[in-house]
Amino acid sequence: MKKILASIFLKFTGWKVTFQATPEMAHSVMVAAPHTSNWDFPLALAVFWYKGLNIKYFIKSNYTNGPFGWFFNWTGAIGVNRNKKQNRLTDFAIELMKERKKLVLLVPAEGSRKWVKKWRSGFYHIARASGRPISLGYLDYGKKEAGVMDVFYPTGNFEKDMLYIQESYQGIKARHPENYNPRIF
Repeated sequence: MKKILASIFLKFTGWKVTFQATPEMAHSVMVAAPHTSNWDFPLALAVFWYKGLNIKYFIKSNYTNGPFGWFFNWTGAIGVNRNKKQNRLTDFAIELMKERKKLVLLVPAEGSRKWVKKWRSGFYHIARASGRPISLGYLDYGKKEAGVMDVFYPTGNFEKDMLYIQESYQGIKARHPENYNPRIF
């Protein structure tokens, strides 16, 4: 059902999907960048549903507990209380990645649709601590193309790995380029 809906949505919007799902990708921490628009969410969902990937993402718990909670849960949402300390969320994500056999944890590393000085690094720590790879997902509004540039295991050299990620996203056009900072650290 999700694949059919995704196919219709992608055809209607004119977006191309440019990657093949791999076993490593099917159990990874997926960076979602750039993230500057509310349209990023339905496009990313359609892409992953089309490829048959089981994605999960964190969202404020009032969305998953509210009147439309069923919808957000159906799309893969995991409700979190944002008033609690961030490291507890990171610890929770690490355990989730270790427990599940097949899971793509989608993380908009910018943490906001607005311009940020630097990306958050929780995705890196989650992947490293859980022994899972990082997938570099993108939406290029200039080309109307969605894909995954690479899937790699973090080396433990934070600066080197983050520089690699930063360089990978060069040339990707955000929906609102003024809200995107490709410098991630």
